[in-house]
Amino acid sequence: MTIQISTRAMTSDVSPEYAIRVAGKSGAWRLSWLPELRLTGEQARAGMELDEILSDPDIVYDETAHERAAVRARRLGIPVEHAVIVLVQRMNERMARADAAEWGAEPEPAGTNPRAGGRRDCAPVAAGARSRHRWG
Repeated sequence: MTIQISTRAMTSDVSPEYAIRVAGKSGAWRLSWLPELRLTGEQARAGMELDEILSDPDIVYDETAHERAAVRARRLGIPVEHAVIVLVQRMNERMARADAAEWGAEPEPAGTNPRAGGRRDCAPVAAGARSRHRWG
C-alpha cells in the first residue's frame, strides 16, 4: 500500500479515494469520502491511510490493523464504524454507476429507496451489523 503525496493531492494505489488541497491560503485538505471536513495535511494522510486499511480484505481479522484504523479515525475525529459505512456506500455507488454504464441505463440516485417511492434512506450511522472487534 502506497500513498502518493504532492503539494495538491494524495492518491492511493489500492483505492479510488483521494485527498485534495482546498484552494486558498488556509492549507486545508479535503478527503473525497469525507468532503464536509476541512483537515490538516496530517489528518488528510491519516484519512488516506484509514481508507487503505479498511480497503484490504486480507486484514479483516487482524487486531493490529484494527488498532491502526482506530488511531487514524481518532485523528479525523470520527468513529471507525462511520468510516466503514461511508466507504462502503461510496463503493456501492461506484458499482451501481459501472453496472448502469455497462447496460446503458441511468443509475438510481444515491441514497434513494425505490421501495419507498424514491425517498432518501435516513439510517443512523450507528445502524448495521456489529463487529466482534473493538475499534480502540
